[in-house]
Amino acid sequence: MSIIAKKQRDNDIYLNDPDEQNPLYKKRVIFIEDDNDPVNADGKKGHLEATGESDYRPNFYEKYVKRAIDVILSFGGLIVFSPIYAITAIAIKIDDPGPVFFRQKRIAQGNGFFELIKFRSMSVNTPDNVPTHMLKNGGITKVGAFIRKHSIDEISQFWNIFRGDMSVIGPRPALWNQDYLTAERDKYGANDVKPGLTGLAQISGRDELEIEVKAKLDGEYAKKLHESSWSGFKTDADVFIKSVFAVLGSDGVVEGGTGAMKKETAE
Repeated sequence: MSIIAKKQRDNDIYLNDPDEQNPLYKKRVIFIEDDNDPVNADGKKGHLEATGESDYRPNFYEKYVKRAIDVILSFGGLIVFSPIYAITAIAIKIDDPGPVFFRQKRIAQGNGFFELIKFRSMSVNTPDNVPTHMLKNGGITKVGAFIRKHSIDEISQFWNIFRGDMSVIGPRPALWNQDYLTAERDKYGANDVKPGLTGLAQISGRDELEIEVKAKLDGEYAKKLHESSWSGFKTDADVFIKSVFAVLGSDGVVEGGTGAMKKETAE
């Protein structure tokens, strides 16, 4: 892999510039460690390089049935949760005056980009493109802590699902500058599928799994989704049901984890 990357180095390199269109769209990528690069959102110095083109082709379930389910569930979610949207918006404004929604560039299907929409759970002066675990002061507001615990900050993403940026079930969308996570996922084809509101990694240990473990689980999901339409449907149904129980149990979803769960267990 590294030999291929070095040969491709001058042809297609993506550095951490949020204002650029992603030149790695629909390409296979690997992570190259480089001390000359700034520290990315995974806490590593390096960048992504292309190794070839993606040849992923969605099956009937993913292309038509899954999309239809996404549209129905997201539209229903926007209607059903509208009272919660209103209450949450008012609470955010009272607790910490500023925008109700937080917009952030994330990795889309095929290593493209899209703008994720979430209810703002952090103070207005918190850096935009840094995972919570890398901040010296997390900056989470009182209302933010509550809506995170109960995953209320995530339900605004029904709009992303309705638009077609995301799916209800899929790997959680990585930050645009989480290069290491993006490359690890690409090893298993996880970037070929749409990112989701919840996924196999979340029901297997929330998001505090090590990046390598998380990426492998995301790849396992992508494999089952692509295996057959029936396999994809069964997997989505299983993840959906288990995610509902996780939310009802207030497990929530923690984004940007890099193995704290394993470290805490070891201690």
